[in-house]
Amino acid sequence: MADNGTNTIEERAQAVVDDFTLFDDWMGRYEYIIDIGKNLPPMDDAHKNDDTRIHGCQSKVWIRTVLNANQMHLEGDSDAMITKGLAGLLIRVLDGQPPEAIRDTDLGFIDEIGMREHLSSTRNNGLHAMIEQIRNRADQHVRKTNPAADA
Repeated sequence: MADNGTNTIEERAQAVVDDFTLFDDWMGRYEYIIDIGKNLPPMDDAHKNDDTRIHGCQSKVWIRTVLNANQMHLEGDSDAMITKGLAGLLIRVLDGQPPEAIRDTDLGFIDEIGMREHLSSTRNNGLHAMIEQIRNRADQHVRKTNPAADA
């Protein structure tokens, strides 16, 4: 199972790829994604607002980012289990990383595990919206701490 210790984004992403190879079919992988969502720490309802809402998702999804000591911490929730699991997957890989690294990563592991080809178009759009919003927030954190930073 992927670890949120001090591993880099690439190391965490590889751990997710390794986790997904343990399943023979997509039913097992979907169940695993749902389990990831079920294991997300609860998000305080006070943080479920328009600022944290991911627009572009069919389901309601919230991802909150907080910068602490040049590490971007993420928490998330959704009213749909697979979507919550997708948010959890992104959180697992990105939480606690520097905002520059989050902004600049390509998250190729999503394609490597076949996620985009096995999601409906609406869930793919939602996943894309989550990634873009997280990257935008990372960029905002970079710009607040280093106004001269280039995008």
